[in-house]
Amino acid sequence: MSAAADRSLRRPGLELLAASFLVLFQELTFIRWLPAEVRVVAYFPNLVLISAFLGLGVGALRSGRASLMAWWPATLAVTVGAGLALGRVAFTAEGVSEHLWLLYADLPEGAPVVPGIRLPIVVLFVLSTASFVPLGQYVADRIQLFRQRATALRGYALDLGGSLLGVVAFAVLSASGARPLIWFLCVAVLGALLAAGHSRARAGWFAGVGVALALVVGGLERATLYSPYYALSTYAYPGLPDVAIRANGSLHQVAADLVRDVPGQPAQRAESVVGYHEPYRLLGRPPGKVLVLGAGTGNDVAVALDEGATEVHAVEIDPELVALGRTLHPNAPYASERVRIIVDDARSYLQETDERYDLIVFGTLDSMTRLAALSTVRLDNFVYTRDALAAAARRLAPDGGMAMYFMVSEPFIHDRLVALMATTFGTLPALLRRDSQMFNRVYLGGPAFEALSDVPAEASAFYMANELPAVDLPTDDWPFLYLADRAVSPFYLSLMAILAGLSAVFVGLARPDIFRRGAGGADWEMFLFGAAFLLLETRYVTAMNLLWGATWITSAVVFGAILFTLLVATLLTDVRPLRWGVAAPLLLLALVATWFVPPSVLLVTEGFARIAASVLYVGVPVFFAAVCFALRFAEREDAGRAFGWNVLGAVLGGLLEFLGMTVGFAALVLVAGACYLGAFWMVERGRRAGATAG
Repeated sequence: MSAAADRSLRRPGLELLAASFLVLFQELTFIRWLPAEVRVVAYFPNLVLISAFLGLGVGALRSGRASLMAWWPATLAVTVGAGLALGRVAFTAEGVSEHLWLLYADLPEGAPVVPGIRLPIVVLFVLSTASFVPLGQYVADRIQLFRQRATALRGYALDLGGSLLGVVAFAVLSASGARPLIWFLCVAVLGALLAAGHSRARAGWFAGVGVALALVVGGLERATLYSPYYALSTYAYPGLPDVAIRANGSLHQVAADLVRDVPGQPAQRAESVVGYHEPYRLLGRPPGKVLVLGAGTGNDVAVALDEGATEVHAVEIDPELVALGRTLHPNAPYASERVRIIVDDARSYLQETDERYDLIVFGTLDSMTRLAALSTVRLDNFVYTRDALAAAARRLAPDGGMAMYFMVSEPFIHDRLVALMATTFGTLPALLRRDSQMFNRVYLGGPAFEALSDVPAEASAFYMANELPAVDLPTDDWPFLYLADRAVSPFYLSLMAILAGLSAVFVGLARPDIFRRGAGGADWEMFLFGAAFLLLETRYVTAMNLLWGATWITSAVVFGAILFTLLVATLLTDVRPLRWGVAAPLLLLALVATWFVPPSVLLVTEGFARIAASVLYVGVPVFFAAVCFALRFAEREDAGRAFGWNVLGAVLGGLLEFLGMTVGFAALVLVAGACYLGAFWMVERGRRAGATAG
């Protein structure tokens, strides 16, 4: 490339870098903010991901007519629609097999109540998609400009680089505790800067709408603080020392005074105190060393201290909940010298620790958010699996016991928990049935509680389960405690059909000539590459969260590492391309290897060995997938259109991810492999056709 051509691409390159940064930053902003305003989205965060890919793809299909003027109104519509309209309505769910905690604790009594949760999902999907369309046009136009003046891969590399910087910047803001107003101000500034490069008047328009956006977001704020996982607020109960903690507007936990035998307690409080303390009384001895998983603001820790525990290890994933427990809990459990606080994922701690405990307490861990934007798995899913309970059992002292507190809302959840405990310890668990405000079941297992099987049920507040339920046990590959059946439920199937139909409408409006042959038709090869890669990304993000803990830091690092691998593979392909006949077979071999080797195998490694194994497990297939895509993308005459079809394929991949509810996550690698084989077949067919024509 000549020096003149290089200079001519400096400004478009900076614009492409900034626009790609904005795309990722806006996507992550929506993923964090929308669940705090519209409760339903907390359970479907990949809704934003799919809408972002759809908007980018539709915009890319309309490349050549890029204008950012429509971006601000569309972005403002998302915030107004979510905050002022949908966020002030209580949407109720009935007959849904997914475990939903739709508790609208922060809405006034007169708030509208609407049955069904599909409406807000569909409305936000459409609005979010529309906000990404202008950005898709802008990015695709500049990638095509690089195709004309240099190479398409250099433009695509800048797109990846901007995305990587967007992930890093948002991770830094999350770590700093910044609030949504700051996130949206960053979005506003980036948009104004992009507009300023073309017109001062347009930049002024953007700045004005940006101020309106900031005012809307700031005025809608209902949370006291933002943790890496939730929008949190607190509420003090009149006449009691208790403090309620709301997460995304729903009642999440209560920091309660749980000291025994306090005169004058309300009946409900007395019942809660008894429920929390009963497992210790059945233990029949001082608890010694106690591990609390899901310690939250400290209820279970306070109880363990009150029962005479010599040492309590409190594991909590959310640092802000720990901070609230330090300042607000009436019993101040975290101030005790007998307490060691561990801010980590519960499953990760079980895998890493060498400690032995006299009692392991599973607090009420049920989560109201997912572990990553790509996944249908919730933060607590990997805690309630056969593999996790086996790991916990290995951490018990020879005469230790396990107590699992849970708010059971469906019979199948109870059956699964009974079966998990029975499979872990070889005997049916003892159960306490008590409505204790934050839980209504306590499951007791392990050597410490085996003697309870000899106690007559009528003489105690507990009973022994009389048979082992015949249910599918959650595993690390299928960690869906809250799904009634090993299948994609009718609700999810209907949602997939609706989103797929809306996607088809968007694409049809963008390119009415979609099914024509030639330049205007569909690029199914790029489409399959996009679907396959999103499935791979889903699988590997889930696997790494299992290996390293389902924390926001893990998710940010994994996303960043995948983007960095894509960037390196793209740059290498642009400079020294690997032959297709080498890259394609190596990709298929890597996929087969990761399918045969479950992530749990890597748990036996430690330190640098686990890091190296993780890099190989994820990095090798991602690298060769990126090389195969780059080799084919470099040959496209219309790079913007190819980019569009690739991200539209990612929409399909996002919908196919729901198949994990049926086949498990390992099988998603096979689905991705089938998509790659389809793309490879198209490559071979095209080359044979070219050779015949030649």
